[in-house]
Amino acid sequence: MATIDINADLGESFGTYSLGNDSALMSYITSCNIACGFHAGDPRVMQVTVRLAKKHNVQVGAHPGYPDLQGFGRRRMDMAPEEVETMVLYQIGALAAFCRVEQVDLRHVKPHGALYNQAAKDPRLAIAITRAVARFSKSLVLVGLAGSALVAAGKESGLQVAGEGFPERTYETDGSLRSRQYPDALITDPAAAAAQALELAREGVAIRSGKQFQRLAVETLCIHGDSPHAEVTAAAVYRALEEGGVELRAL
Repeated sequence: MATIDINADLGESFGTYSLGNDSALMSYITSCNIACGFHAGDPRVMQVTVRLAKKHNVQVGAHPGYPDLQGFGRRRMDMAPEEVETMVLYQIGALAAFCRVEQVDLRHVKPHGALYNQAAKDPRLAIAITRAVARFSKSLVLVGLAGSALVAAGKESGLQVAGEGFPERTYETDGSLRSRQYPDALITDPAAAAAQALELAREGVAIRSGKQFQRLAVETLCIHGDSPHAEVTAAAVYRALEEGGVELRAL
């Protein structure tokens, strides 16, 4: 039987600004990635989200991003690997403090937005992120795009890694995500997202290069908490996986 984790990017509200329906999503996920205050979130939101995950028995991970509140961490930044390493370490430590006082285990780390996408292709950034995670704790799982430089760097460093797939994003033929600048980058139909989730869980990500074809294994599926009606998509994905005989299990 195939097994899969369903994760969601949560805790992305800030001050008086509310983003996403975290409470509704908790019923359809097994892991959550909590923003650490750089691209979204703030100390109070972080603590509330950790408590919410604990209440729903959802695994907690850190979701570090670039210091870009206005751009929601989705704008590329030119930072030296040493800066990225310390920035990621800082954010892991911040969330770990709330996990400690709430008696919740911090289990994984997944970079956000532009940092995630750049590290998928840039080995220097991938190694910097991996070093930050490993220096904090080698027991943490590193989550990255299936087949990416980040996953490769994690394996090389001895970390447990999880290749990630996206039910509500379209892919390029090389397995990378289609840029959000294109109108077809997002899959907004819950039924279509559910069908893609089932394919990813059972078969992995399709990679095509000329006449060559291969599949990359996926261990976790992401639902973006800031997407419109994310809870509807998450519910559709959850049901499709259960009905398709896929076991839902945290990383």
